[in-house]
Amino acid sequence: MISRLDYKWIVGIVFVFGLFMDLLDMTSVNVALPKLGEDLNVNREEAASTIQWVVTGYLLSLAVFIPVSGWAGDRFGTKRIFMIALFIFTSGSLLCALAWNIESLIAFRVLQGAGGGILTPVGTAMLFRAFPPEERAKGAAILMVPMVVAPASGPVLGGYLVEYHDWRWIFLINIPVGLLGLVFAGLFLREEKQPSPGRIDIPGFILAAAGLASLIYALAEAGIDGFGSQRVLAFGALGIGLLLLFGYQEIRTREPMIDMRLFGNRLFRTMNLAQIVGYSGMMGGLFLLPLLLQAEMGLSPFQSGLTTFPQAIGVVSMVQIAGRIYNSVGPRRMMMAGMLGSAITTLLFLLVDLETSQWWIRLIMLCRGWAFALVLIPIQTATYATIRPHEMGRASAIFNANRQVAASFGVALLATSLSNRLSAHGTTLGPPPIGNPVLALDAFHEAFIVAAVLALLGVLAAAMISDREATAMMRRAQAPVAEEEVTPVAAS
Repeated sequence: MISRLDYKWIVGIVFVFGLFMDLLDMTSVNVALPKLGEDLNVNREEAASTIQWVVTGYLLSLAVFIPVSGWAGDRFGTKRIFMIALFIFTSGSLLCALAWNIESLIAFRVLQGAGGGILTPVGTAMLFRAFPPEERAKGAAILMVPMVVAPASGPVLGGYLVEYHDWRWIFLINIPVGLLGLVFAGLFLREEKQPSPGRIDIPGFILAAAGLASLIYALAEAGIDGFGSQRVLAFGALGIGLLLLFGYQEIRTREPMIDMRLFGNRLFRTMNLAQIVGYSGMMGGLFLLPLLLQAEMGLSPFQSGLTTFPQAIGVVSMVQIAGRIYNSVGPRRMMMAGMLGSAITTLLFLLVDLETSQWWIRLIMLCRGWAFALVLIPIQTATYATIRPHEMGRASAIFNANRQVAASFGVALLATSLSNRLSAHGTTLGPPPIGNPVLALDAFHEAFIVAAVLALLGVLAAAMISDREATAMMRRAQAPVAEEEVTPVAAS
């Protein structure tokens, strides 16, 4: 029965397996962070800055390995690389479940991120190559399935598992999904390679990995030692220097890891910029909220998941509307409205105190979901509107890497802001006598202001999007060219 489906739908089904695991893992782990810190004996005074590495380490690994995925899929075949990435992610999930301290968990999360970093862009490239240019909106709609269902089920499922079973089950549930995805991919995917993939840019890979790690580490440590610390300044300067060298390397090399020429495409460049500044605020805010709900307001993990769940309801209820109005409204106004909605709903958390009703918080999260949907549809559709099929692998790698860099930067920045403000108020996370919830609430409010500023920067970036390029030029720019098409290889 499956074999009778059009191949493009088979690709969509397989990709849903991988993307679902990736997104489910992100949202469920956020709910478990306070319990992780408690069970793995994390120092309360450094809890926010230490626990954030469970998220940041994963996101940073995603960002580092995503650019390699474009070349790997072109060189060795998208089916083979997709299955290898799915195996690494599934194996990393098992190791995370077996972690014995916070350091081992962070290390295994980095391994898990390596698989996820290759998985998503290779799957995205397969999906958009399988759908002809005039049907790209259908391909984007397939992406909405895991992007809606996984965030919806993640907080609730994660909260339930943490409260009634054990946080390790958050990682164990990935294993059957990953194994099913491997079997399905092995049976039904076709192997596809590009005729001239080139060589891997090893110097670029080393510079990017070292530069990002140094910069995020400096940002994370600033929450503990302050921005004036010699260690923070040294690692920050080292990270910036290495990333500048990476940019120089990519410009001068004949076969770069990141094809900087794609940034000559104005629409692609603008969409990436809007994503970086806007997504960092969104993901940073999602990191803060479970900590506030559990550490200061006393909610259980399951209650916390139920309180954040309405954001997914908001996405589900708005995503179909957003899809229908996309052609008439255009990506620029949709993204500006979504980013502005994100900023406003983030600022509404300044009205939340220790006695605020959970229903008020749920209403805010519902509105955040509506805003998020207005960003998701145009960013998935317009980004690749003027990218040719043979450039799809590299373009997908760049776009997904930028998204994960934005997410890791947002989480690190908001964790640093929270740690810094907790220290300034003379308190730590947790109930009395260890912490002072009233003072900690002030620290959370100040951190949410930082998240709102990032969202407002997203509004400014979205204002530069050209609706004309995103719609009128799509078919012309992506018209198939015989010598540039993917070379199919017999399915194994």
